[in-house]
Amino acid sequence: MPTMTRLAMALSMAWGILPAYSADQPTPSEDETVLLKEVTVTATRTARKVDNVPNTVSVITKAQIDEKGAQNVKDMLEDELDVSVRSAPTRFTAAGASTGRAGNESVNIRGLEGNQVLMMVDGVRLPNSFSFGSMATSRADFIDIEGLKAVEVLRGPTSTQFGSDGLAGAVSFRTLDPSDVLKKDQTLGGYIKTSYASIDQSLSTTAAVAGQNEDWQGLLVTNYRKGHETENMGSDNSQNSNRTAANPVDYDSQYVLGKLKYRVNAANQLGIAFEDLKRDQETEVYSARAVTASASTSVIDTDATDHTKRQRVSIEHQFSDVNAPWFQKAETKLYWQKAEVNQFTTEDRYTAADRTRDNHYKQDVVGISSLFESNLSGAVNQRLTYGFDWSQSNLSSLRDGTVAPAGETFPSKPFPDTKYTLAGAFIQDEIELGKLSIIPGLRFDSYQLTPSSSGYTGTIVNLSDQAVTPRLGLIWKLDPAFSPYLQVAKGFKAPTPDQVNTSFSNPTYGYTSVGNANLKAERVNSIELGLRGKTDQFRYSVSAFDNRYKDFISQQVVSGSGTSADPSVYQYINLANAHIRGLEARTEWNLTDKWSMNAGFAYAKGDSTSGSTTTPLDSINPLKVVWGIGYDAGTYGGKATITHSKAKKANEVGSVNGSAQFTTPAYTIMDLSLYWKPSKQLTFNANLNNVFNKKYWRWSDARGLTANSSVIDAYTAAGRNFVVTMKYDF
Repeated sequence: MPTMTRLAMALSMAWGILPAYSADQPTPSEDETVLLKEVTVTATRTARKVDNVPNTVSVITKAQIDEKGAQNVKDMLEDELDVSVRSAPTRFTAAGASTGRAGNESVNIRGLEGNQVLMMVDGVRLPNSFSFGSMATSRADFIDIEGLKAVEVLRGPTSTQFGSDGLAGAVSFRTLDPSDVLKKDQTLGGYIKTSYASIDQSLSTTAAVAGQNEDWQGLLVTNYRKGHETENMGSDNSQNSNRTAANPVDYDSQYVLGKLKYRVNAANQLGIAFEDLKRDQETEVYSARAVTASASTSVIDTDATDHTKRQRVSIEHQFSDVNAPWFQKAETKLYWQKAEVNQFTTEDRYTAADRTRDNHYKQDVVGISSLFESNLSGAVNQRLTYGFDWSQSNLSSLRDGTVAPAGETFPSKPFPDTKYTLAGAFIQDEIELGKLSIIPGLRFDSYQLTPSSSGYTGTIVNLSDQAVTPRLGLIWKLDPAFSPYLQVAKGFKAPTPDQVNTSFSNPTYGYTSVGNANLKAERVNSIELGLRGKTDQFRYSVSAFDNRYKDFISQQVVSGSGTSADPSVYQYINLANAHIRGLEARTEWNLTDKWSMNAGFAYAKGDSTSGSTTTPLDSINPLKVVWGIGYDAGTYGGKATITHSKAKKANEVGSVNGSAQFTTPAYTIMDLSLYWKPSKQLTFNANLNNVFNKKYWRWSDARGLTANSSVIDAYTAAGRNFVVTMKYDF
């Protein structure tokens, strides 16, 4: 780290004192001075009002997170219309199924999820999702929401801004700064917050302290959370595979966020940030036990221990001078991040040898990103944004344990240790022509996967390629009450190391897998057309989108008859194309100075095509409607939110291994939230969720279940539950 630190400071300070181009510069736009909840810095990588970008983006502030009583990313995004977070019940096995092993998985935006959605924290990509056999890692559980000041959810391709992965959109998590904790004129301040959630009997305690003087700012945030299994509405408490109640879980997580900032002079600031997250979980998997131990291999006990870790260090330089020529803003960030998931399972079998599985996944990354802004005034006002991003990840996975599958030996690697390099440069122009804003952008990216043969028994292949992704946005501010917009964009997602190289061979059962050096990136052509407007009391937005994807990556049998002499050969290939289209609408209405109302709906339809066969995309969520009414008197208030989800129909889903798939019925639930501030420093929040104790299934959690399954109730959402929170500011 010392070498990296010196390099970052040298680069940043050098860029900060480069000569200027033009001294005549416009004053900062109003986009840079409005309230946080009105500003997005993800949609264009510059500060703009959410009503002044050419696509749909929502910003969730810390105050809104606290108001919801959110305990994790899934809770936080629950009210978003076209977004969901999959969280299946913990019904995995030692060597086969991975159901629920990943916890809160990645975010689904407009029908795509996993590594097809870009997820970042302070501009640093979160580790990839990974699944192999009984192992499955998540992305959402790498985040502790107590360290966040805001979350931005951007719909539509984000490759022009950030490069690979954002086929469907991006989720940008922004952590707290010292200024977010300190009150006006404070030199030292902070808060203590504690909460209890009945849904998993969890207790969370957060402490934050910040300080500042003329040149320095510092922040330290810590959180400790301890809880149990997430409840559902299953009523069978059998300690075997008939069980529909949640399996017993004990978990605890520890999180630390630290920041230090130094003002070099009026134009330059240096900063360093540190994050450390650890999560440990113990699971008693009753559902993996046999109902009757009738065979030697019958499972009579399964226990699991999972460990998740993420550490990040970022060093940053910021330059800002509205009177400087050449560029008026510059940001350079050098970062290092290490993430690791360990999943250990013991399986006690009736008379056969007991088994263990010890699976590991690691992803380390080092990177640098630079962003510059140049404001050009004259006949046409323009803001040029340009820069580059470079990162290099080292990914590895190891499968170990006892009593390996037939034809395999432990330890083994599902894919070779791989160095994954991403590099890109971009330019964007924000052109203001009176009431018309034109925002073209262009980015060039290259990616390279360099595998290592060390400890890997399969054949390895190298892969490298490039991508050019343009984007054009138009915003016509015809009238505050009537502002149409349009975005046309392309996006891509580079193949992951486990798709390019995979090795798993079982000649006894006649199958093997091979890599693919010709694997192409998944791509999308996207159009979004929308309309926004607002008056003193009313605000609305309507948008329609059409996303056409090609070269979806899928693992298929490419040769072989499935015998030991002629094994079936599995390979990841570019197979399917997909088409997702939809419509969304949102409204907000300030009825009085204290009463407000909001409503909205989201509908999407999607299917994939492989050859001459077209099937529905199971990852598409059913139509969702949200309506809420709130009261805010300053020292107390509350909100009621009603959520309705349409039923999923049989013709909207595919089959599960040739069997009909379970389709979730329609549901309507109500949630209540209340707050009370008995003093300026003390705040109480209370949330009552699923007020009427409705039994229902979220499609995102239950999909993939057969219609004739005897454990459908295990996939139900929680019944009536509550969250209470107390926060004291000092």
